[in-house]
Amino acid sequence: MSVLGSNCGEPSDWAVKRFGRHAGRLVETIPEQLGRAHARAHAVHLTARLKRRSPYGSTLAEAVRENLADTARELGGAVRDLRGYEYAVISDHALFPFKYANRLKPLERARLAADASPTRRRMLLSHGPEPEDGLFPLDDEYTTEEYEGLRETFEALGASTKLVCLFFTADPEGGIHVIHWGDARLEPDRTFTWLYSEQLRVATQSLE
Repeated sequence: MSVLGSNCGEPSDWAVKRFGRHAGRLVETIPEQLGRAHARAHAVHLTARLKRRSPYGSTLAEAVRENLADTARELGGAVRDLRGYEYAVISDHALFPFKYANRLKPLERARLAADASPTRRRMLLSHGPEPEDGLFPLDDEYTTEEYEGLRETFEALGASTKLVCLFFTADPEGGIHVIHWGDARLEPDRTFTWLYSEQLRVATQSLE
């Protein structure tokens, strides 16, 4: 069952437990960084002038990762490269950003896309909350290649690193609608079980 909280000012006990003295800075900075990422993606969207297959989504995803990596460096954290994508790691916790919808949508309805990259799926499985039957269940669901992929991702991000999911919704015209972060476990049907989640504020978004 999810434990829902709200975090629009001071960091919660959950955030402090994970990020220590950096928790307050992250609560303040993450909304700003997502807002800046939206501004960059919106500019690309306008330049492309495409009604379909707009580059907004892919640009936003990359800009968010880059901005969070910059924040990690500013805080003395680490930036891990996984298959060419940078992920911010602060106090042994990696931020996993994910736009789960193009419109305002309940967090409980978030679902990983069927065509999500193997790397992202492996991050969730190897660094998210452990299932009851162990970290890497060996059954018919995993081939030897998939299992080794989990091991590779586990080592690349750091054996002691835990994942903090950073989920949000956004669209080119409306910008960032809502931001959540917390502990989420990926289920076999690509839904998420939230052990804990809380909502962050949405920053004012100035377009480029």
